[in-house]
Amino acid sequence: MSALVNAVRGEASLVLDGIVHKFRPTFAALVAAEAEIGPLFVQVEHAAAGKIKLGDLVALLWHCLAPGAAPLTRESFAEAIVQAGLSAVTPVLKTLLTQILAGK
Repeated sequence: MSALVNAVRGEASLVLDGIVHKFRPTFAALVAAEAEIGPLFVQVEHAAAGKIKLGDLVALLWHCLAPGAAPLTRESFAEAIVQAGLSAVTPVLKTLLTQILAGK
């Protein structure tokens, strides 16, 4: 994790195209994600079973993306996620899903 994030708030960071992006699971972000991909508990179950869809993963991360240094389109963001690879994205997903379940 980067010093730019507050782990207590469930924030996470990920370097995409050489730029650190912060993800913050705010209420508004989670409501928007849920409206697009369905119930978050289902997404948690899918992730735990290794069955989360790439589109759902990108949607959750997109909605939790905090305003940052570099503006991204959804398409360029999705491509950057694919380029980073699932091994880089998984810790961010774990942090966000933990925050969804545990809250603070």
